[in-house]
Amino acid sequence: MKIVGVAACTAGIAHTYIAAEKLRKGALARGHEVYVETQGTIGVENELSQEQIDAADLVILAVDIKINGEERFTGKRIVRVKTATVIKSPVQFMEKVEAELAKTKN
Repeated sequence: MKIVGVAACTAGIAHTYIAAEKLRKGALARGHEVYVETQGTIGVENELSQEQIDAADLVILAVDIKINGEERFTGKRIVRVKTATVIKSPVQFMEKVEAELAKTKN
């Protein structure tokens, strides 16, 4: 599965970057292709391209705040989660997402 995501926390420092890294690791561990943008105190990093968004099967927003540019994901399947959830158990989070997606396909 192709996944794009955004990570952003209230302070825009540690949890933003930890969540982005854990999201990457969790998705890769489950065999997915993943690109994650961060929106932190220094602005947007690793900004998702429109091509990446268009090709994505799923958008994961690991956010604790309102993010900029959410309209880019209109029409996409979106999973919204707190950064702490992704940080605590990234692989289990991805397994749960996969299970939910499998239910909606049937």
